[in-house]
Amino acid sequence: MKTVVAVYTGQGLADPLKAIFKELLPDIRLVNIIDDSLIGDVVQAGEVPPGVARRLVQYFHNGEELGADVILNTCSSVGEVADAARQLIGVPIVKIDDLMAAKAVEGYSRIAVLATLPSTLAPTMRLIRSKAKEAGKEVTLVNGLAAGAFDALVSGKPADHDAILLRTAIEAAEHADVIVLAQGSMARMEQALEVATGKPVLSSPRFGVQQVKELLDSL
Repeated sequence: MKTVVAVYTGQGLADPLKAIFKELLPDIRLVNIIDDSLIGDVVQAGEVPPGVARRLVQYFHNGEELGADVILNTCSSVGEVADAARQLIGVPIVKIDDLMAAKAVEGYSRIAVLATLPSTLAPTMRLIRSKAKEAGKEVTLVNGLAAGAFDALVSGKPADHDAILLRTAIEAAEHADVIVLAQGSMARMEQALEVATGKPVLSSPRFGVQQVKELLDSL
């Protein structure tokens, strides 16, 4: 039985991803490492501070020690740490948003990136630009920062969070051919955003697990 270790910086995505793993990879051993202090520290700093990077790399080492065939980094805010950690870890690390970004670049030229945090928006935009450069494509990125949505969510006002996200998506969609959701936790709104904007919406959880599956099949 092959083992996948998923590393989380918060609680919210673990159950939805577990369901996708059960659907696409029912026969693997899934181990979750969750440290919800990580995303709090990133939000407070507005970037990935050194302490978060060190802890995250340690969790990747832990994943290797747990017998992982593949490690899944589930947080887009710390994706660049995962890139650097690939030089240090002896098993493949998949970033949850890697395939999503590649698909966005492959199919579209005007890409809106929707996020509730600047600390997630910026690395996701850099990732898409990197994928465009690899593909030799020119893309236009539209800033879809849903200001105030994160604060509404942590204040126990999910309806306000969703309303801000919806409004931001509608505004961004006027200038884009596709909407990319920078945070995996936003995937639950994928269908509603497609209906409201009339544009395709890409979210990372299923793409991330699909990439893990493709990698496991090749091992």
